[in-house]
Amino acid sequence: MPVLRDRVLELLGPALQGPDPVYVDGTLGMGGHAEGVLAAFPRTRLVGIDRDHEALALAGERLAAYADRITLVHAVYDEFAQVVDALGIPSVDAALFDLGVSSLQLDEAERGFAYRVDAPLDMRMDQSRGATAAEVLNTYEPADLERILREFGEERYARAIVRAVVAERAREPFTSSGRLVELLRRVVPGASQRSGGHPAKRTFQALRIEVNGELDAWRHALPAAIERLRVGGRIAVLSYHSLEDRITKRAFAEGATSRTPAGMPVERPQDAAYLRLLTRGAEVPGDAETDDNSRAASARLRAAERTRSTAQGGHR
Repeated sequence: MPVLRDRVLELLGPALQGPDPVYVDGTLGMGGHAEGVLAAFPRTRLVGIDRDHEALALAGERLAAYADRITLVHAVYDEFAQVVDALGIPSVDAALFDLGVSSLQLDEAERGFAYRVDAPLDMRMDQSRGATAAEVLNTYEPADLERILREFGEERYARAIVRAVVAERAREPFTSSGRLVELLRRVVPGASQRSGGHPAKRTFQALRIEVNGELDAWRHALPAAIERLRVGGRIAVLSYHSLEDRITKRAFAEGATSRTPAGMPVERPQDAAYLRLLTRGAEVPGDAETDDNSRAASARLRAAERTRSTAQGGHR
């Protein structure tokens, strides 16, 4: 079930009214949002990007009725610029990023994303490359593990967790999520577990972000996508934790703020804002949606419109 689908269509819709609009879904997943766009805007061409081979295959099946209007690409979203350039697309009318782990990845136990089932500690969104979560746990220096848990998981008990992990991995390397979850149940204080949710939630988030390089990828992807938007083009972002949302908020705020120096009587064109914010802060799903789809509960939606060209992009 695509999160906030109708609101996403409402926000992106005005940019998809032209003769041959191009919509880039930077995190295609199983194609839920893309299907909505293709159905609502019958002249729109989709470029769907995803790093997960299985997701691309399933999305292709879901979107088969629109096969003449879709191009699916195996890539990470920080390759946004390279993908559209390779396709000969000078500018993009609309773009969407639905960040984080997909339902497909959560629901397939063998992928190792879910902490409620015992499975191999993999967590790679692209299973054809990169280190697994088990390799991170078993080989990283303690200081690096602690930094990852603190920064990516915002885990206040990172030091105690890492101390326990290092002792356990010396006895036997980690291979499955179940053993890690049991360790976290022992280490995270009971009071925190009662008030802060499942004791593995923050550690699993931190490992997943590290394994997939999610924050670095997002820091590169968002400016590239903004640069490729035409004037009047729109971008929407769905985030599921504060770290992603903070990057989005800062990039949008920077683009929506004039760079005119203090005391300058007239704003020079090159100092004017190049984005207009379309949401007031971050929008969240309503109760009805979260009742139907519990995975929408942590979603935060931000959107912006390109208002002028710059030296880097925003043409057409």
